Amino acid sequence: MTGNHDHDDLDDLARALDAATPAPRRKAGDIALAMKNFDALQGSRDAARPTSDRPKGGIFGGIRTMLSTLSTRGALAASTAVAALAMVALIPVIQGADLSRPGPAPTLTEADAPLSDAPMAEAPVADALTAAPPAGRDLPAPAPAPMAAAGAAEAASDAPMEDLRTFAAPAAKRMPGIVAPDVHLLPPETGTEAYPDFDSSALRITAQDPVSTFSIDVDTASWSILRNTLRRGDLPPAGAVRIEEMVNYFPYDYPAPEAGEAFRASIGVTPTPWNPGTRIVHIGVQGALPAERAPLNLVFLIDTSGSMQDPAKLPLLKQSFRLLLGQLAPQDEVSIVTYAGSAGRVLDPTPASERETILAALDRLDAGGGTAGQEGLQQAYATAGQMTAEGEVTRVILATDGDFNVGLSDPGALADYIAAKRVSGTYLSVLGFGRGNLDDATMQALAQAGNGTAAYIDTLSEAQKVLVDQLSGALFPIADDVKIQVEFNPAEVAEYRLIGYETRALRREDFNNDRVDAGEIGAGHQVTALYEITPAGSDARLTEPLRYGAEPAAGAGAAGTAGAAGTAAGAGAAGTAGGPGELGFLRLRYKAPGDTGSRLIEAPILPDAQPLPDAGFALAVAGFGGLLRGDTWLGGWGYGDAIDLATGARGEDAFGYRREAISLMRLADSLSR
Repeated sequence: MTGNHDHDDLDDLARALDAATPAPRRKAGDIALAMKNFDALQGSRDAARPTSDRPKGGIFGGIRTMLSTLSTRGALAASTAVAALAMVALIPVIQGADLSRPGPAPTLTEADAPLSDAPMAEAPVADALTAAPPAGRDLPAPAPAPMAAAGAAEAASDAPMEDLRTFAAPAAKRMPGIVAPDVHLLPPETGTEAYPDFDSSALRITAQDPVSTFSIDVDTASWSILRNTLRRGDLPPAGAVRIEEMVNYFPYDYPAPEAGEAFRASIGVTPTPWNPGTRIVHIGVQGALPAERAPLNLVFLIDTSGSMQDPAKLPLLKQSFRLLLGQLAPQDEVSIVTYAGSAGRVLDPTPASERETILAALDRLDAGGGTAGQEGLQQAYATAGQMTAEGEVTRVILATDGDFNVGLSDPGALADYIAAKRVSGTYLSVLGFGRGNLDDATMQALAQAGNGTAAYIDTLSEAQKVLVDQLSGALFPIADDVKIQVEFNPAEVAEYRLIGYETRALRREDFNNDRVDAGEIGAGHQVTALYEITPAGSDARLTEPLRYGAEPAAGAGAAGTAGAAGTAAGAGAAGTAGGPGELGFLRLRYKAPGDTGSRLIEAPILPDAQPLPDAGFALAVAGFGGLLRGDTWLGGWGYGDAIDLATGARGEDAFGYRREAISLMRLADSLSR
């Protein structure tokens, strides 16, 4: 019985493939017409987004799009049909060729092609390619195509060799059998994504440069992008690895603020795992969770341009916003603005209680056309202005693959436009979707200018984390323009390095200037900052002490603190004098939402401060980021060390984020070999 059943399955498979495969007797004109139909059916029927700086990709760009959107059965039938079509064209030529003699390949002409009984109909082929098998018969998943077949297909097309290399990906950097959940795994075309360009933080000599100033950062996009990249079988580009965003991706057990405090800053000191002669100054900031939240006005600004048709873009975006809608209160309001060629409002301000109306508007969205980013932003801010009322929180959520190629395409011009709008109290958050033309640099610039956060969503699980688990922190601000300044004591600290925050560096004088923009903290948000310090007299010191010239006295850089807005009485004077044995002095400045003047928090950094909770895991992630960037400050510390440290310090892991991090470290270790 088993044999007969297998025989029936093979017969059914043969009949299904026969239905999807052209008859063997076709004219050359039929072949050309098939290719015409194939090209006409790629992507959306709407106009494709014009992108002058990216290659079209040839036939292999179309194949990538087709295989990423077809079902398993459709992909099998399509690949079989294309292979059969190629064989129909090539077998008669091969049969008549003398393969023993070198020379140019014979050319197929209309005269050489076998005759057909009837011309091919000029009709869509999608139905044939996606035809389902007979009831009760599930076709097996197609096996990977041999490289020889891929090479033959390339020779039969006008596609350049670069297209095939992009489609196949370098064998040395691919890991077979590793599958990312909820994403399609075709790798993006190389050279089509943009990331911030920055150098890793440099070592500072305390006697010459004792003060470090930076804006806080609660974004998490970097971790999601590198996770997605590693699961595709590649190491991430250096610009995508921002260590502070990697560290801040994970929750830590920092002490909670006292009643009435917006947040609490804690300081710990611990040995450095990668350099026994140095120590880590660990700063942890924990935001407060208010007892109740204000009404929320959300404007979804959704990119519906042609590039958003990818399953990991607009379809995932719709699923993600469904999760967000489930967290809104009846008094909240939602509006939807789209942009593609031109901008438009597809949903007027609607109470969140009218869930079906909002979902219906989301479901009607389709991808096609160019990217009118400027018009979309203008329409979104105009809508937000109509929704805003006293005591409410209003935020524009931009969901895009990051490419603004119509209107204000320059990130600097876009940032200036958004910065001028944030004065009204409407914040801008940015959610990135999909790969292939992800413009992470623009997303970062827009979120920073809009007093908002940037996140990258590659799976529905990540949407759950960003838009459900951390909704309060993402949407409800408790502190604006948060800046950190640390002054190190040259008598105790010879050298120091801030780990990460390269794109958030501020000048020393910016700290006391309330007109200088900085990062925001949302309700319940956490911020982690790590300094590696070299104690005076340590053998780990990398620079020689000065032979000539006097070193500045401890506290010489703190004179500007006294009299600053919000400084507590006597706090500035105490900070300037300095205490015996202090490693340094922490200053944290912020504004309450809506205020124009800042407030100041100060605390000494003591050498006997105990390590903060979860310090080991935070350091493992920071070291992991340094390894991915190829930084030299880690010495001989490697992936195995990061894995061991993270495993030993994993602690409580309710959502599995830390377990996932260890798996990614192991994967990066394998890919780096």
